[in-house]
Amino acid sequence: MLHKNRVKNRTHMTSFRVIIISFFCLILVGSLLLMLPISSRQRCVTSFPDAMFTAVSATCVTGLVVKDTATYWSLFGQAVILMLIQIGGMGVITVGLAIIRASGRKIGLWQRSTMQESISAPQVGGIVKLTGFILKTSLIIEMIGAALLAPVFCNDLGFAKGLWYSLFHSISAFCNAGFDLFGIKEPFSSLTFYHSNIYLNIIIMLLIITGGIGFLVWGDIGTHKHRIRRYSLQSKVVLMTSAVLIVLPALYFFFFEYDHGTIHDRTIHSLFQSVTTRTAGFNTTDLAAMDESGTAIMVILMLIGGSPGSTAGGMKTTTFAVLLLSAITVFSRRNDVQCFKRRISDETVRSAGAVLFMYLVLFFTSGVIISRVENLPLLTCLFETSSAIGTVGLSLGITSGLSAVSRVILMILMFFGRVGGLTLIYAALPSADSQNSRLPLEKISVG
Repeated sequence: MLHKNRVKNRTHMTSFRVIIISFFCLILVGSLLLMLPISSRQRCVTSFPDAMFTAVSATCVTGLVVKDTATYWSLFGQAVILMLIQIGGMGVITVGLAIIRASGRKIGLWQRSTMQESISAPQVGGIVKLTGFILKTSLIIEMIGAALLAPVFCNDLGFAKGLWYSLFHSISAFCNAGFDLFGIKEPFSSLTFYHSNIYLNIIIMLLIITGGIGFLVWGDIGTHKHRIRRYSLQSKVVLMTSAVLIVLPALYFFFFEYDHGTIHDRTIHSLFQSVTTRTAGFNTTDLAAMDESGTAIMVILMLIGGSPGSTAGGMKTTTFAVLLLSAITVFSRRNDVQCFKRRISDETVRSAGAVLFMYLVLFFTSGVIISRVENLPLLTCLFETSSAIGTVGLSLGITSGLSAVSRVILMILMFFGRVGGLTLIYAALPSADSQNSRLPLEKISVG
């Protein structure tokens, strides 16, 4: 009888609910640690709302902050934030399974299934091996990134402090978190003091792109190397969509936003702006100085976000690609959505449409509410909500001054953007029973 109850409880606790509960528990632990006096430079107790907002932002690898990371938090507090970024970036389930595996315990089918849902893997087979690959790849890339950043930061800040800054910003960039420690120069300044440092800009961009492409794609690249034809359809779609979403916005920024200065500065600023809006959260220029059209383009890029199975959040590049391909299919009067000589299932197209609908409703509704509550321009608030739901972290400078209601809205959006809209829906709603019979078909006019 006891065995039956355990099986029943295990069945009731779906993979989607485990993912949500795991992230929530990590956020709660992080909040409590950040409340401790040792976490702040002034050795004072941080209020729970401020600590929780920071913990949510770090765990959901967003980067929106109400307290400047460098000037408010102590070394211990910064280490807690970095730990939350690292675990949140790789995935709570991934880290949990790695600990189970290191302890010598057997990883069952249920744990493997949860891991599959957590990283959007196509199948359960090989999931334990993939977990090891994610951990090793993350640590290696972050260490390489820190080593490459060290010459710049050690030269500016001294050896010990420079190493800490190199490690912090390497992990923050790879995990697409956007947290920075340059409030020592000016609060909430991000990387603006290094806007002309081409070397540092390139390293940060490469770390962001590497983390945002996704571990599944890197596994594909590692297996098939230059034999692109052997890549999975998802890898091809991710690589092509990511390239397009970097190049086209960069061209716009180059010609219309950064139309002054040298060619080198304009090029690096345009590329960095295009890359960072895809959930990274760093900025090297004053975002408030951009035109409304440029701000609107950034809003769209932030909503799209990174790729499935990556450290990034957002609607995902594959969702955007499937929706675009679906529109092309309708325009060309074809029956099936096709890409790279492969057919995309109707279920995938429906899921993409549902994800887009959820993101647009939440992003716009939240922006309108914050605009009314705070009496701020709508576009400014939409920028903030797209940054939150896309787990980007870019801001036009209003985050720290928002009321409690607006901060709660942003926390919900950050959690939604990192965990995933479908994960939350599937966790909340019971599984639909399969229907053998189908209702009568009747057409309605659209368009």
